Amino acid sequence: MGASESTENLKRTPLYDLHVELGGKMVPFAGYEMPVQYPMGILTEHQHTRSGAGLFDVSHMGQIRLRGESFQQVASALERLCPADFQSLAPGQQRYSFFTNNAAGILDDLMVTRAGKGDDKDHLIMVVNASCKDQDLSHLQANLNNRCEVEPMFDRALMALQGPRAGAVMQKIAPDSASMKFMTGRPLNVGGMQCFVTRSGYTGEDGFEISVPGGEADNLARKLLGDMEVKPIGLGARDSLRLEAGLCLYGNDITETTTPVEAALTWAIQKRRREQGGFPGAGIVQRQLAEGPPRKRVGILPDGKAPARAHTGIANEHGEVIGEITSGGFGPTVGGPVAMGYVRADLAKVGTPLQLMVRGKAMPAKVAAMPFTPHRYHR
Repeated sequence: MGASESTENLKRTPLYDLHVELGGKMVPFAGYEMPVQYPMGILTEHQHTRSGAGLFDVSHMGQIRLRGESFQQVASALERLCPADFQSLAPGQQRYSFFTNNAAGILDDLMVTRAGKGDDKDHLIMVVNASCKDQDLSHLQANLNNRCEVEPMFDRALMALQGPRAGAVMQKIAPDSASMKFMTGRPLNVGGMQCFVTRSGYTGEDGFEISVPGGEADNLARKLLGDMEVKPIGLGARDSLRLEAGLCLYGNDITETTTPVEAALTWAIQKRRREQGGFPGAGIVQRQLAEGPPRKRVGILPDGKAPARAHTGIANEHGEVIGEITSGGFGPTVGGPVAMGYVRADLAKVGTPLQLMVRGKAMPAKVAAMPFTPHRYHR
């Protein structure tokens, strides 16, 4: 978004009035006015999500439904655009994937859930990033319209309840959520409202994503916030939480110029798709899987207390620039700075010493394993 863009051009989610009422500091983000933090502050919000349950408004993201004559028809159609194996999804199973271009660059990353009970009425529900949702919708319509129905659900709200207490909070108002496991989704009555709920999490913690009609979002958010365990969490803590969890942010850590192999996302390309290809850029992905990529996304731990932000240059021990930071900041759970970025493949081994060029000075750092804090999903 350009710096000159005024708030008059920004959209608002169905929870905008609630954010203001709660003291949210509203900032422009992906074309929306979104809360970066609440009076509690980013550090406390981050720590609360790691210990209790945090409620995030992610209604700016795009929800899209794909329908067809049969589930296999819909799944195989989407496989023309993404390298995931959707045809093997069981009813209620969720999978992470991404759109690729002909150079194997990542156009967007997304979550896809098989929403149904194993009959021909099964369909796919996908959630895409806010900054990409209009182009993603056009991409789907241009490529799949003759094979399945592409239905935008941009009027629905989406909120994420994240943290070790999320499961207990959800059971109080949606008892059937107790049987859900990590990376599953289903229609669910939540506090008397018909929702579609998935259980994944962008924080590394257990959590639920609750899709609800826009007109009912405020009511549901207030019900959730009425629980003493739940606090509202803004974009600032969302970023530090996902960074500690080693999770990519589209536009920073993955872009049209990074491949899934470079981005260390090959776990999201199942065996059948690796072997058969059939998605944009498949030849490049297969070659990089066989020969190794020229660079890799790695975790980085700077020495000392100074965080290294995005676009900080990364040099080897001889001062030769060999990559750059894509995400970086203070990790409250780690108790120090954490970062991720791309380095030459020969320097991607854990423990490799690096230098970060912070304000013209070389700061020592090393390649580190990710995640920086253990994942605690409900498997």
